[in-house]
Amino acid sequence: MKNHEVHELVARLNAASRAYYQEDREVMSDYEYDALYDRLMELEAQTGIQLAASPTRKVGYEIVSSLEKAPHDIPMLSLDKTKDADALVEFLEEMQGLLLWKLDGLSIVLRYENGTLKQALTRGNGQIGEDVTHNARVFANIPLTIPYQGSFSVRGEAVITFADFEAINTNQNYKNPRNLCSGTVRQLNSEVASKRRVFFYAFGVVDEGSVMNHKSAQLVWLAEMGFEVVGHDLVTAETVTQAVEKYKAGIPELPIATDGLVLTFDDIKYSTSLGVTSKFPRDSLAFKWADDTSETILREIEWNPSRTGLINPVAIFEPVEIEGSVVSRASLHNVSILKGLELGIGDSLSVFKANMIIPQVAENHTRSGTVEIPDKCPTCGGDTEIDTPVDSEVLLCINPACAAKQIQSLVHFVGRDGMNIEGLSEQTLEKLLARGLVEKFPDIFKLENYKENIISMEGFGKRSYEKLRTAIEKAKDIALPNFIYALGIRHVGLANAKLLCAYFSHDFAQIATACRDENYQEILSEVKGFGEAISHSLHSYFANNINTAVAQETLTYLRLKAVPAAPLEGSQPLAGMVFVITGDVMGYPNRKALQSHVESLGGKVTGSVTAKTSYLINNDASSSSSKNKKAAQLGVAVITEEELAKLVMHFSRGEEDIIQ
Repeated sequence: MKNHEVHELVARLNAASRAYYQEDREVMSDYEYDALYDRLMELEAQTGIQLAASPTRKVGYEIVSSLEKAPHDIPMLSLDKTKDADALVEFLEEMQGLLLWKLDGLSIVLRYENGTLKQALTRGNGQIGEDVTHNARVFANIPLTIPYQGSFSVRGEAVITFADFEAINTNQNYKNPRNLCSGTVRQLNSEVASKRRVFFYAFGVVDEGSVMNHKSAQLVWLAEMGFEVVGHDLVTAETVTQAVEKYKAGIPELPIATDGLVLTFDDIKYSTSLGVTSKFPRDSLAFKWADDTSETILREIEWNPSRTGLINPVAIFEPVEIEGSVVSRASLHNVSILKGLELGIGDSLSVFKANMIIPQVAENHTRSGTVEIPDKCPTCGGDTEIDTPVDSEVLLCINPACAAKQIQSLVHFVGRDGMNIEGLSEQTLEKLLARGLVEKFPDIFKLENYKENIISMEGFGKRSYEKLRTAIEKAKDIALPNFIYALGIRHVGLANAKLLCAYFSHDFAQIATACRDENYQEILSEVKGFGEAISHSLHSYFANNINTAVAQETLTYLRLKAVPAAPLEGSQPLAGMVFVITGDVMGYPNRKALQSHVESLGGKVTGSVTAKTSYLINNDASSSSSKNKKAAQLGVAVITEEELAKLVMHFSRGEEDIIQ
């Protein structure tokens, strides 16, 4: 029986980890995860069984993104953890320790060579990380150059502040800063990271080639190099408990999410001498806040519709004071969590603040299970349905005219990464919606029929109308990935839309047909980086005839930007040519994919610009990168991906080189 429970717990915990770390969603609360994790450790000790896939043994989860991957010079192990402050005292004994904030973001390793940032890797599975250098270069506070001319790596946490999260989330539906940061840093387009203001806080040096003997000295040195470092204090067994209380009291003033503290030995030589276990370094210990729970009574379940049609359950309970503030509501995230808690009005609940910030329901002591899932949308009264995209149930409003999701859907459609229509703010869209001028996407392109009506709107006039008309006309010239992103399909960001379009040769009809096919999972699994959640969402959208009709009608007003046709299969138009690739890629998942494409056409790709280089491929021809400078010195042409495609077409037809 216990053996069976071990298998069951490993499966549940790994599924939760996969959802959290790879898909930026949550299928169980932190409280429930910790409880199940502790139970698994207990059972493993009792039975002597530890599965190869056990989260108590394995570090991280396999990477499934489309980013390039690279090995860590030194593995990034997770930390053993405790919620008992006395364990910190026992851990230190007679040694001096360094106590640091444990920020709740995305761990990053930066490598610098000769004073310049060369590489940024996510933690990944601890051994191999994802290369996010293009995004690290636009972090809000990261030094691109430093005075140290040697080679070293620094570890830290990428985070998004609460203030920035709230500003970004005004018209979005992101769950928390950590999930938003994780998705942002792993975007293929660095513009996203730049707009969302990601910050980097250093917490340790991997290697710096100096004779420093203490980690506290390393942090001082990092600050001197221009890094912002996490808050920290030197402590002893006599002072560590008091320091923990000081940090705990400072949480309300912290602008960034934290999930605890880290205690490590300050002496580097002593730390190194301790070695590591199969999973944890022996020189450090994570301290997680003991959850301050309060008892209360459930009074109501509130159902909140969002842009994508998701109707999210929120528990409303008798107000209670937790961690110094009064709370009366907590998100339940989805139907699966609500059902798992077996909630009923009048039930006795234990509630707490995850990371001492976000209210959550820890436990339902009564478990009456009487809450009914609404069959009608609380906003529009339309029908609802339960969907199971992967491993969690969600409630959807299936009425396309639902006002709650209608306005946010329109806001998303006209946004910068979508149709990019300047002047169509949420307030303006609300006015147009109220007057019945706009209901669906195609209506935006019919607004010129209502010139006088729009001019008479509050805050508008002839000049404002002309600006709006010009912006709408300009927006008609759009790339297909931006249009697909604008449709607001759940889980389909701009990066995924680009991958989808590239796979189906930028043919909307092919995309729609594939997504509607009964074997859509098998078909879409061939698109790099696409998993069950994305594929299911695409199928749900395109299988809906109303969605397809709206998309098709909208397309009649647009002028999709042409994509150069590929050369005949088997041709070698780039034979004998040498290419170097640098900078961000736009039409490919990563530089490796672009390299494979060039090589498939007979070209050779090298890492350095020399006199033998035919072309340097860089979408930013004005870049001041070393490769661009070298190309200028040697007279090597710098071309974009678009120019490469044109070049291929000309050589395929036996024409002269068009790049001068």
